[in-house]
Amino acid sequence: MKTLSRFYTLLIFLFLYAPIAVLIVFSFNDSATMSRSVWSGFTVKWYARLFQDGMLLQALRNTLVIAVAAAAVSTVLGTAAALGINGMSRWMRRVVMNVTNLPMVNPDIVTGVSLMLLFVAATGLLGGVSLGMASLILSHITFCLPYVILSVMPKLRQMDPNLSEAAQDLGCTPARAFFRVVLPEIMPGVVTGLIMAFTLSIDDFVVSYFTSGTTQTLPIFIYSMTRKRVSPEINALSALLFAIILALLVVINVRTARQGRRAEARKEA
Repeated sequence: MKTLSRFYTLLIFLFLYAPIAVLIVFSFNDSATMSRSVWSGFTVKWYARLFQDGMLLQALRNTLVIAVAAAAVSTVLGTAAALGINGMSRWMRRVVMNVTNLPMVNPDIVTGVSLMLLFVAATGLLGGVSLGMASLILSHITFCLPYVILSVMPKLRQMDPNLSEAAQDLGCTPARAFFRVVLPEIMPGVVTGLIMAFTLSIDDFVVSYFTSGTTQTLPIFIYSMTRKRVSPEINALSALLFAIILALLVVINVRTARQGRRAEARKEA
């Protein structure tokens, strides 16, 4: 039974990661066509050409700027919201969490269309945000917030609620108690929410498509390329993005493991 379970797990991982492995391998393929998977020799020219494509680099730059801004703002707002929700009564917390979870189960196309209508109405009636970089950042903050809240809330529940009060009894101001006591305790959840918001923002297509205006993000740029010929440069770009995200996850996991070992060492001492 254990052997069957391991084999089944191996099949799942193979199904999940085989396409990524093929993409990475063929990012070094010398063939200029992606219509058929034929190995024509090893080359790194697609990585070189990747940094010579002005439109693709601009789309990548837009994507990274939006992802960094959305992840940073949604992490700050989501952490603050999680602190507020955690201090509510049980029934109120359930109501607010159900409302918070709604954007995650809401179809992306509904979110995208509703945000587009909101920005267009704000622009027409109030002279507000037009469709472009600003609307993209606001849209990404909107759908990243619930994930940050869900990442921080478990850490707040695991933390001793008396730690902050004890720090204030010892002379800390509420703000100092938060930054010196509460924030280090919930930092793994905050970092997890930050990484999740960053990856969700980079990956998003549907919401970005409706709220981008004339600004192109990387998913929109790749979608526009599918109407013509898809360049193998996309393989190289996708491989680089995968490597960056993988490196981030490794760093965070190593850091979390070290913090866990230090906490266990302090308890034993």
